[in-house]
Amino acid sequence: MTGVQTITLGPEAEAQRLDRWLRHQYPHINQGRIEKMCRKGEIRLDGARVKASTRLGTGQRLRLPPLPAAVAEGRAKPEARVSAADAEMLRDRILYRDEHILALDKPAGLAVQGGSGQVRHLDGMRAALAFERSEGPRLVHRLDKDTSGVMVMARTGAAAAGLSEAFRSRATLKVYWAATAGVPRPASGEIVTGLVKAPGHGPNGAGEKMVSLHPSEVRATTDARRAVSQYEVIAPAARRAAWVALRPVTGRTHQLRVHMAELGCPIVGDGKYGTNRQTNEGDGWGAQLGGEISRKLHLHARSLHLRHPVTGRPLTLTAELPPHMARTWALFGWTPEEAPERPFSED
Repeated sequence: MTGVQTITLGPEAEAQRLDRWLRHQYPHINQGRIEKMCRKGEIRLDGARVKASTRLGTGQRLRLPPLPAAVAEGRAKPEARVSAADAEMLRDRILYRDEHILALDKPAGLAVQGGSGQVRHLDGMRAALAFERSEGPRLVHRLDKDTSGVMVMARTGAAAAGLSEAFRSRATLKVYWAATAGVPRPASGEIVTGLVKAPGHGPNGAGEKMVSLHPSEVRATTDARRAVSQYEVIAPAARRAAWVALRPVTGRTHQLRVHMAELGCPIVGDGKYGTNRQTNEGDGWGAQLGGEISRKLHLHARSLHLRHPVTGRPLTLTAELPPHMARTWALFGWTPEEAPERPFSED
């Protein structure tokens, strides 16, 4: 074991999450151990307790507890190499790139970060997007594994700081497209609930499932967070399905999926929150439509409107529908040209 370490952070740590920085420096220390060290107060930043999600800054002093000797001796396992096929796939999906940022159309089914049993993920493939830089771009936000669409990444410390602040202060406009089982009523609105992670680690990833609460219960519920989403029906398919635009005003885990299920209109393919049935059991539809409709999740990060974190100029990033959703749109006769570019107010 090493002794207690105090590290003065350099520019490379600017705006990075504590857990991501630690996993990069000490690859054999897993996420669970990092979170435990934070909960116990063993990790301190400028003398204060921190969370795994805390953003770091240049010049801050990070105190670490004794760590396994393998770390001190430099025997941490090397990062996995990116396969040629994965590298080509990612480069083909670049939507925008300049010296500060890179935007990617993340495919459905690719996890953003590693987790329990998850060895193939975007975070582990960043080297394929380094180009002339010594390291790949940094993650500043995330999408669920089964959600496709626009992801922006930072190529410099200044861009990472600017993007992180923009997402934190809600100075960006995110627009998602979804197909829902059932048609939301009313046709547009705002959903406000609390969200908290379900206890336990049961079948079908129950430990990662979020539970919706009445807003009045948030303060009295440990780890609960307020969640706000806006929605607008763009086109219905009779009373059975709808093309819906969604905006996550807050950014909670599975927020859009939980909120649409709360309306009784789960996102198509979302068996976690809407069941895998096709029928209406009295409290809303199952999440499958049957027939030729894919059973994959129909949720896509269609566009991201923001100001460039360095130049300040307006930037709109747009990703085309993934193949399984494009087929569903064609079956219902929905065309992207029908949708307004900005269906929600930026206020």
